[in-house]
Amino acid sequence: MPDPTDTRARDRAPVDPVLLAVLANRMDSIVREMTNTLLRTGRSAILNTARDFSCSIVTADDRLLSAAEGLPIHIVGSDLLTRSMQRFHDDIREGDAFLHNDPYNGNTHHADHTILVPVFHDGVHLFTAVAKAHQADCGNAEPTTYAAHAKDIYEEGALNFPCVRVQREHKNIDDIIRMCRQRIRVPDQWYGDYLAALGAARIGERRLKELVKRYGPETIRNFCEEWFDYSERRMVQQISALPALTISGSGVHDPLPGLPDGIPVTVELTIKPDEGRIVADLTQNIDAVPNGMNLSEATALSSVIIGICNQLPTQVPHNDGSFRRIEVKLRENSVAGIPRHPTSCSVATTNVADRLINATQAAFAQLGEGFGLAEGALGQGPGFGVVSGRDTRSGDVPFINQVYFASSGGPGTPGEDGWLFYGIPVAAGLMFRDSVEVAEQKYPILVDEIRLLADTEGAGTFRGAPGARVSFGPLESPVTVAYTVDGNSRPPAGVRGGQATVPHDVHLIHPDGSWQELVTVGAVEVQPGQKIVSRTNGGGGYGPPEARDPLRVLDDVRNGFVSAERAREVYRVAVVDDAASGYVLSLAETERLRTSRR
Repeated sequence: MPDPTDTRARDRAPVDPVLLAVLANRMDSIVREMTNTLLRTGRSAILNTARDFSCSIVTADDRLLSAAEGLPIHIVGSDLLTRSMQRFHDDIREGDAFLHNDPYNGNTHHADHTILVPVFHDGVHLFTAVAKAHQADCGNAEPTTYAAHAKDIYEEGALNFPCVRVQREHKNIDDIIRMCRQRIRVPDQWYGDYLAALGAARIGERRLKELVKRYGPETIRNFCEEWFDYSERRMVQQISALPALTISGSGVHDPLPGLPDGIPVTVELTIKPDEGRIVADLTQNIDAVPNGMNLSEATALSSVIIGICNQLPTQVPHNDGSFRRIEVKLRENSVAGIPRHPTSCSVATTNVADRLINATQAAFAQLGEGFGLAEGALGQGPGFGVVSGRDTRSGDVPFINQVYFASSGGPGTPGEDGWLFYGIPVAAGLMFRDSVEVAEQKYPILVDEIRLLADTEGAGTFRGAPGARVSFGPLESPVTVAYTVDGNSRPPAGVRGGQATVPHDVHLIHPDGSWQELVTVGAVEVQPGQKIVSRTNGGGGYGPPEARDPLRVLDDVRNGFVSAERAREVYRVAVVDDAASGYVLSLAETERLRTSRR
């Protein structure tokens, strides 16, 4: 609710509700136009087909206003980015643009190059347009944007730009451009992606200036305050319907070299419905670990807020107004806190962040039936890997890109099955799956197989989505595939009686057809004739499988998600293969199976 001591709430003119809705949707449409610009002009496939980027609008006083369809892990900390811009630069003016990828000053991780464009009206800074784009290469020592084994930033090797000015008076500062061209493996690809992000931010600047000119700065300022207050009231309404309780969630990332017990994460959630507030405490997590799995401040905040927002029964606007009802307590130098330089946060946007999101949303299942979610699929296997090498089809030139072929299962919920193309928790289905045809044209690889796998779902009253298998390899010359699997020794779990899913594993198929199991986190040079294979997790199940509607089980068998044998053994549902009608349900046998189970 609005702070009664806030003079902005007392002095501003009221905003007509219709105008409020019009302007809120206009802000979202500006962000969507920025998004479409970046999608259609990005050079690398990770941007122009997989859409691993996000756009947002932040107010001049550093409050996230609109993010439309931005990836959750990207947009929650947008205000941290703009705070750095204003902290480091006291001479911001129209025509400026800033490049920011520093995880110690508000960014997610080094691979996410963020363009910040301050937006002015009559010389007054009103907004900042933000375009964050994951790079195919960011200058790491190894050809991957996820340096899982790097002990610190120096071993990671990425170029670090702590919110540096990259344009003045709408012209590039060539010193910065030359640095990137010298250190990034395919400089023309990077430069094309840089121009795409810059163009998206400039589109946002142009549209915001037009909007302010049309309605006037005072109306727009009043709208922002009213929209924040409305969003906060919506969040208060949601939290007030929850019971007053302190709950905790936890998870453990799979073992890594030097960390045989893995990386544990924990979150304590105190729900205060009378205050309309949730307090999330991450201070009990272990100290930062000597590899690239540490979270940045932005991704630690995002992970918990994502997990909480996933739980809310009615969607609320995702902006500073709703987020200020969630207090996240962080500890400096924690694996899930505020990293100290030179701690590596190279993998901050995925593995441990995914574990923390799962721990948060699964914890709500402790509130009772109808609350919480199961755990979603984990880890970036080769189907989400960074591929690199030399393309002999076009003159033996280097290439690098992150592919997004895989399909990973979403978690079961209190009322629905898991989302089929969920990806991983940090993206939650908002990324696109790569076009195989486009990827094969752009890069010298051949995709052999992408298929969903039967009996890989986390069984439940509402099951998780199934996992999948992805197989691909090089055409003429070796291809290096770097990946960071999680969920192998500790697959995503179910809640409230739901079951876990299958492990996430990686193999190499040799030309003679033999299979070789590979390490779960690493980089492999795949030779011509070989195929690298990734089997992804499904999602965990929600509720006991034997309580699942038999008709849903029948549909799963008909769709190939579940075998008739698994239907009988796990769901206690008899599905028989009738020669005339295909699979049909035997109600009498199902009743017998479920009665005997009870």
